[in-house]
Amino acid sequence: MRITFFLFISLFVLACSRAQTGAPARVAAAVSDTLVFPDPKSMEKVIKSADEWRSLLGEKAFHILREAGTERAFTGEYWNTKKKGIYACAGCGLPLFDASAKYDSGTGWPSFFQPIRNEYISRHEDVSLGMLRTEVVCARCDGHLGHVFDDGPRPTGLRYCLNSASLSFRPAQ
Repeated sequence: MRITFFLFISLFVLACSRAQTGAPARVAAAVSDTLVFPDPKSMEKVIKSADEWRSLLGEKAFHILREAGTERAFTGEYWNTKKKGIYACAGCGLPLFDASAKYDSGTGWPSFFQPIRNEYISRHEDVSLGMLRTEVVCARCDGHLGHVFDDGPRPTGLRYCLNSASLSFRPAQ
């Protein structure tokens, strides 16, 4: 039991420290200034090579979105943001979460209780770090956003715990 716990802590610390390497590039340039809410049934996938993603996103966002990395708690740009607006995918600009669904989960990451449309995100089983979690990715570009847990507030009971670097914030006008 102690060995498993030590291994988990070691992997978690390693993942957190790796996520902080690279230039703190702002990815707002990666997405258009205009929010488009596509019909999920006809939404086209965004497919790029690793080199294209890396040049578009910068190292930190690339590590999180394309390599399923994570940022350390309480360090991301949006963990404590309380402004009204829309949080879009930093990779492709798909609007994912409205600020009205954001809440302070106490975890140090931006947390939401529901997406704008369930079809805008995909969920996958994640057994990394020796535990079972549900990974959340953008349905259009397959960018890693974070994880969803069933310990959130009403009305959904869900907590979408996301990385700031995987998001681009558009303030309300």
